[in-house]
Amino acid sequence: MARIAYLREKIARTERLAKAILDQQIAQRLQAFAAECGAELQVLTHKAAA
Repeated sequence: MARIAYLREKIARTERLAKAILDQQIAQRLQAFAAECGAELQVLTHKAAA
């Protein structure tokens, strides 16, 4: 469960940073990282529900 909470916090922080940053390339990388974390979160929450 700690990993799930960590990922949720990391996604929220990364998305906020991506919105605030002016460099488009870095913002896209941050969004991609948030998406990767989201995919991992989805797998973990699916496992936890099973």
